[in-house]
Amino acid sequence: MVAVVRTVSPPSPPRLTQKPRLRRAIQGSWELLTLPLLLFILIPIASLFFHLTPADLVTGLEQAQVRQAIQLSLTTSLATVVLSAALGTPLAYYLHRRASRLARLIDTLVDLPIVLPPAVAGVALLTAFGRQGLVGRAMSPLGVTLPFTTAAVIMAQTFVAAPLYVKSAALGFAGVDLELRRAAALDGANRWQVFQHVVVPLSWVSVLSGCLLTWARAMGEFGATIIFAGNFPGRTQTMPLAIYIGFEIDLRVALTLSIILVAFSFVVLALVRWVLNARLDR
Repeated sequence: MVAVVRTVSPPSPPRLTQKPRLRRAIQGSWELLTLPLLLFILIPIASLFFHLTPADLVTGLEQAQVRQAIQLSLTTSLATVVLSAALGTPLAYYLHRRASRLARLIDTLVDLPIVLPPAVAGVALLTAFGRQGLVGRAMSPLGVTLPFTTAAVIMAQTFVAAPLYVKSAALGFAGVDLELRRAAALDGANRWQVFQHVVVPLSWVSVLSGCLLTWARAMGEFGATIIFAGNFPGRTQTMPLAIYIGFEIDLRVALTLSIILVAFSFVVLALVRWVLNARLDR
């Protein structure tokens, strides 16, 4: 008998050409859907730079009002960062270690200035530290007056910006491995030494990001400042307040300071992204 051998051809591979095309089509459609919001954000920011020539920018920077507003904003915002870090670090460390009802209540209270309307923050500061306020009334006999001073600008900025530092620092502290703290404690380190030599070095990225975000928020503060500190050139007129007045007096001043604030904000956000990405790449 002769055996008949049948050759079976291998099955043809399934057609996969349609799936990559479909994926590319879906991906392309999603990219198109992102354009409306991106353009809505980009066009107003770009329009600032088209309405002011480099010569106009230089002329605007030569005005005393602009220089005073820039100097005051830089000074007060840096003071706000230092004050927020000094007062906010203990609070952030407390919040990340406690899970009680009191800690949750304090955490909610810290978040409150972030969601409050800036005008409400200004009124709250005025009713607390004004001459007839809860605290200001006791300070008046001592000759201490806070409203409508440079100190009031720093207080207003700290009130609305410090919570950003506290939240960022608390997240960084919470990310430190608990076993490392226990190992340091077993080696004889006290709580302060554990915080100084273990927690801070391992959470410096979050602390630095919180400082940068606080600085950017303080630079752009308007509502609480104009109510609690007023708008006095050279004393309480920060860049946002000078922009507000510039629309009534000189539009070039408003455009110049707007461009500077946009540039500052972009640099701060870029630094935060760079620091975080450098940390994640390690």
